[in-house]
Amino acid sequence: MREHDKILDKFQLAGVLISLGIVFGDIGTSPLYVLKAVIGGLPISKAFVLGGLSCVFWTLTFQTTLKYVVFTLEADNKGEGGIFSLYALVRKKSKLLIIPAIIGGSTLLADGIITPPISVTSAIEGLQIIYPKIEVVPIVLLIITVLFVFQQFGTKVIGGSFGVIMFIWFTMLAILGLTNIQTAPEVLKALNPVYAWDLLTQQPGGFWILGAVFLCTTGAEALYSDLGHVGRTNIRVSWAFVKICLLLNYFGQGAWLLSHEGSLLNGKNPFFYIMPEWFLPFGITIATLAAVIASQALISGSFTLVSEAMRLNCWPKISINYPTDSKGQLYVPSLNWILYVGCVLVVLQFKKSEAMEAAYGLAITLTMLMTSILLAIYLRRVRMKKRFVWPIILIFLSIEVCFLIANLQKFEHGGYFTLVISGIIVLVMWVWYKARKVKNKFTEFVSIDKYLTMLSDLCDDTTVPKYASHLVYLSSADRKGEIEMKIMYSIFNKQPKRADIYWFVHVDVLDEPYTKDYVVNVLVPDKVIRIDFKLGFRVEPKINVFVRKVIEDLVKNQEVDVTSRYESLRKHGIVGDFRFVVNKRIFTYDSELNWDERLIMKMYAVLDSFSLSEEKAFSLDTSNVAIEKVPLTPVKTTNTGLKRITQDCN
Repeated sequence: MREHDKILDKFQLAGVLISLGIVFGDIGTSPLYVLKAVIGGLPISKAFVLGGLSCVFWTLTFQTTLKYVVFTLEADNKGEGGIFSLYALVRKKSKLLIIPAIIGGSTLLADGIITPPISVTSAIEGLQIIYPKIEVVPIVLLIITVLFVFQQFGTKVIGGSFGVIMFIWFTMLAILGLTNIQTAPEVLKALNPVYAWDLLTQQPGGFWILGAVFLCTTGAEALYSDLGHVGRTNIRVSWAFVKICLLLNYFGQGAWLLSHEGSLLNGKNPFFYIMPEWFLPFGITIATLAAVIASQALISGSFTLVSEAMRLNCWPKISINYPTDSKGQLYVPSLNWILYVGCVLVVLQFKKSEAMEAAYGLAITLTMLMTSILLAIYLRRVRMKKRFVWPIILIFLSIEVCFLIANLQKFEHGGYFTLVISGIIVLVMWVWYKARKVKNKFTEFVSIDKYLTMLSDLCDDTTVPKYASHLVYLSSADRKGEIEMKIMYSIFNKQPKRADIYWFVHVDVLDEPYTKDYVVNVLVPDKVIRIDFKLGFRVEPKINVFVRKVIEDLVKNQEVDVTSRYESLRKHGIVGDFRFVVNKRIFTYDSELNWDERLIMKMYAVLDSFSLSEEKAFSLDTSNVAIEKVPLTPVKTTNTGLKRITQDCN
């Protein structure tokens, strides 16, 4: 067994506690609104209560337990999970797999905008039982504002308490549920799938209830995304506890509903009405804390998702901060405030949790469908036989398609909001991904061997003013024997750039998350050197720091001499100066592009104006960076239609 697998499969009590605080926040707060959404504005009936509970039980069993906890958690990428980690595992199978990855990532990110508002609003609305005239919206906006402002400081200080609070939360769910089940034990009949089948097929409008039932499993995707934080075994052990607590609470709410058969909810939330009156202040407080923790987990997950997309060239380069030294703890300022604005708009637009329930869940069904597609490819990759793979995947796809159809009715009730946001994010990811392909199409690579003598001669040519002691170019050439023609043009033609040593640096983003390797090829001793960095897709590319570290190692091993060649500096052992040159490929209107490529590049230019420059994205010392703009031109000159004529001088 590989070392990371041993770590991943190691059971730790602390890991189980941490997983309660990190992994299960979203799915753990679903009892706040699921059964209220299932009953909706209909009179409470035994068929809908038992049928709805049966649907919830079997949804958690098939979707969350079987699909995610049993199968999807096996698809770890060196211990990391999430849809982009899954894509990284299978992307070499087909270029088309980028499509489900982009759709899945976009819908997960977009639907997440509604999670903090619905969780916090559902919790705060409990106060209306005690104070009927209290205004919920200002309180919710205040909590959400504090939550997003706090992101820049990281969660290391209070993160340790998350697990304890969520343990109290789940224990409270179980106790409240058990207490109420005793009043109507017949609610346990809902464990029989016949009640779910009857509801979906026999009751008028019963099938469409799946749109509300689906809310009980919306946090399953986040469960997979947080795999790298606590490990597979800890998640599985925790889920056994979490699922029991959730089901006990759902059935407890069901027992309360059965005791009010024939009446209307009229805005009442069964979750709070199964609490003793004296316990309400404590219950609402704990529910609010759980909702905040669930929101925090989702925000952190969004940061991670975008950082992965950026490393995989599916998102514009944006600033990422690391507020603490905790693994995986990062802060994306621009995304933080975009999410904040989205959450505020949701609260102001829908105001009540029941209105948010009507909009919630439509986009996330697409995420689950996309995960199922990638999971099928992965299971075949690990050589599971087709006769086992396809029946399993077809079960998941059938369930998810039913959920998608049922959720489509939410479109006009607010589902359009998350779908529009999803569409915008898909467009951004697709444009950025395709633009890179277009730029690569117009990049000419040449053999570096035929330029080595010229580079060596230029190093020794004192008639050419020295441009820098050490000249560093970032190269996109994957093969060590190749280099971009534009780089050679920059060195020899644009302005002859003499240097003591030419360094060509290539960054290869691997399918693994945290790899930090490098390879050095000395092409001409002490004159031309190529460095290939092999970095995981979750590694921050601090190229300036990495290059200097590599050079220190080379000097230590006496493989290169970086001491200044100027006599006055050399005798004192002064290291020569370094300068980076970045070739920025730009779109011009005379570029030879098809109409669709031209459209892609125009949209890319807009996105690029908001993104980090390449030198900042690679953490280069901007005081030592020269930017050279290179127009996108075809590798070979196309037929221009020009014709030479001979003109008579007379």
